[in-house]
Amino acid sequence: MSMFCFQCQEAAKGTGCTINGVCGKTGDVANLQDLLVYVVKGISLYSTEARNEGKEFSDVDRFVIDSLFATITNANFSKQVFVNRIRKGLSLRNRLRDELGEKGKKIEQSGDVASWFADSEAEFEQKATTIGILSTENEDIRSLKELTIYGLKGMAAYAEHAHNLGFEEKEIFAFIQKALAQSTNENLGLNDWLGLVLETGKYGVDVMALLDRANTETFGHPEITKVNIGVGTNPGILISGHDLKDLEELLQQAEGSGVDIYTHSEMLPAHYYPAFKKYKNFVGNYGNAWWKQKEEFKSFNGPILFTTNCLVPPRSNASYADKVYTTGAAGFDGFPHIADRVNGKPKDFSAIIEQAKRCKAPTAIEQGEIVGGFAHNQVMALADKVVDAVKSGAIRKFVVMAGCDGRMKSRDYYSNFAEQLPSDSVILTAGCAKYRYNKLSLGDIGGIPRVLDAGQCNDSYSLAFIALKLKEVFGLDDINQLPIVYNIAWYEQKAVIVLLALLHLGVKNIHLGPTLPAFLSPNVVNVLVENFGIGGISEVEADLAWLN
Repeated sequence: MSMFCFQCQEAAKGTGCTINGVCGKTGDVANLQDLLVYVVKGISLYSTEARNEGKEFSDVDRFVIDSLFATITNANFSKQVFVNRIRKGLSLRNRLRDELGEKGKKIEQSGDVASWFADSEAEFEQKATTIGILSTENEDIRSLKELTIYGLKGMAAYAEHAHNLGFEEKEIFAFIQKALAQSTNENLGLNDWLGLVLETGKYGVDVMALLDRANTETFGHPEITKVNIGVGTNPGILISGHDLKDLEELLQQAEGSGVDIYTHSEMLPAHYYPAFKKYKNFVGNYGNAWWKQKEEFKSFNGPILFTTNCLVPPRSNASYADKVYTTGAAGFDGFPHIADRVNGKPKDFSAIIEQAKRCKAPTAIEQGEIVGGFAHNQVMALADKVVDAVKSGAIRKFVVMAGCDGRMKSRDYYSNFAEQLPSDSVILTAGCAKYRYNKLSLGDIGGIPRVLDAGQCNDSYSLAFIALKLKEVFGLDDINQLPIVYNIAWYEQKAVIVLLALLHLGVKNIHLGPTLPAFLSPNVVNVLVENFGIGGISEVEADLAWLN
């Protein structure tokens, strides 16, 4: 076994990847990712103690969230990036140890996580084989520990996006590091871990609210918008991932260059924000969910910028392989990487813009428009209309079909489920799962579209906010009394923190698919079923019975 990873829905054979990742990461990169998380746990032992003494270190906070984000599925595949990060992490850890004096020395002596050090890449790789997921022998403890860690990875992603826009909450940084430090405690029992899982959900709500505030205060509240899915005649740049700050700077720098900017996959909801509508070179959305990129990037003809996760390693002979750029948490050996901002100055996107000028215009793969922009502020503006439709019986059910898309054929289930929903039901969605049904002709109910797209997976807070407001409007005591059912598709770790956030809010009877996570042990699944009604999916016809 050269590696072991089961953090995403596509884990090999439904149990875990052991040679190379289905996502495309190699065994050595997978092990180095594990080692980086291990180093971050060591850092967190010291930083948590430093916080107890009233000391905070902004560079440590940023390093921790950036490192966790880089280990999310489909984000960074570069071995050298992880070697460099591990070296930097060990240096930060030692600095914190020295800052704490005698307390730092005691922490160093208390455990392997805190005291470990190495100099060479060979020593890194050797250490990496000893600290992986399977080093926790108790299956149930391992399950709850990894559920927490993956939730923290998702939380870190949201915290980084907010931080890039100048928004942060020290309490979120403190919790992430406290939870990482606690994960090194071998004396925690099942109840301790279950408590930490639910506390992670609480901070998941907080970080999603923070990101919502960062996005809306920076770019305005999303508005109902028709988005072009055709192409223009100018050469273009296709921007993928999730980071809106990167998009803003790219649009500014490409203005007047003759290069158009198109969104891809999870960047589609950028079109809903008022701040981006002023850019004449912001043309539309090209393509579908992340997993179709190998076929769609070929016809785009221009360069592609990955701002975060959702990168699928291309074959070496792929026609677009020399046109891919990464930035932020994303990375792949051989792709040019656009450096981070320094002293508040924008990133430099000149290289990708210059390459785009030499490319052909995109080849159209579809025509028309799709509608989105139904984040919480917009839906609340329609609240009277929505409430009247519910009271009259015109809308009988809301179906939350948020989350991730993926390659498995079994995900056709979500398109079929959407098509077969009764005509008095409305889909609430966020994330790239929307691509399974956002181009279907499902019509509307009294002018309310039957697919209400709130935005990225990052915008899942809107769906929780809408549910809580509807609970208030209808004067209900329990969020589960609302005419809402949850049929959520998951793929990676940001979906994990959304799930934990929903559990913290008291939402029950969530159906999760297309498979339950491989990292959930049978006993942990039983706990989730008994306490929260978590379930899987089956056949569309049978599952439609949830609506009754």
